[in-house]
Amino acid sequence: MRTGSSRQYEGGVSEAIGFVLIFTIIMMGIGLVTLYGYPVLLKQQASADQRIMEKNMIVLQNDIKSISYKSVPYKETSLKVGGGSLSVFNSSLTPQSFNVTVSGVLLDTFPLLGHPGELRYQSKNEGMVATIENGAVIYRQYGQSGSTMLAEPRWFYDAPTSTAVISMINISSTEMRSESGVGIVQMELVNTSYRSFANPPFTVGYVSDPENDYSMAWRDYIVNTLGWTETAAGSNVYQLPAGTQTLVIKEYDIMVRSL
Repeated sequence: MRTGSSRQYEGGVSEAIGFVLIFTIIMMGIGLVTLYGYPVLLKQQASADQRIMEKNMIVLQNDIKSISYKSVPYKETSLKVGGGSLSVFNSSLTPQSFNVTVSGVLLDTFPLLGHPGELRYQSKNEGMVATIENGAVIYRQYGQSGSTMLAEPRWFYDAPTSTAVISMINISSTEMRSESGVGIVQMELVNTSYRSFANPPFTVGYVSDPENDYSMAWRDYIVNTLGWTETAAGSNVYQLPAGTQTLVIKEYDIMVRSL
């Protein structure tokens, strides 16, 4: 009887040891997944949110183009803002600005010329910043120098007529607005201005915000895409082509009603 009882006890111990081993392996697997897999999943999610917001900013840029160039008075777009927040910064809250000189004289009375305002998305995990400024979609990493233009504004030079056309788009809001999650962006065209100048030479300057510096993106676009010349290295002042006889400035004031 003792021998049989000992065998029964041994069987029970074997089952207990097996359970402990299996439980330990399962817990180790969960721990490894948590330790190594979960951060990877979070990074993939953050990267997915970033790609989605890049596309969303292009959608909003197209809305702005429709309002500005196609005489559409009002646009409303529903979008998901993930991994960060989308904010509208009134022109009065943005230090960066554009300026134009005509025959050496700075334009300082032309309506809306100056601070353009912006729609800015900032990721809370990746440090990615995407903004719509003066009709362009610009990307940069928060806290780092440098920026790149994801989608260009509508500036151009028509060689046959020696005419340069610049669009100045001002984004404004009656109050500070910010959105995360699913929201609706409502924008309305509230004012337009148009003026033509025929006394060259012409220059366009960009004054950057040290904390939100997009000057590299604008330099790359103006110098490498448009082919205009920076008057001095790092000056952010650009000379229009020598043959330019006419400069046309079109300005649009867009009000963000909701976000």
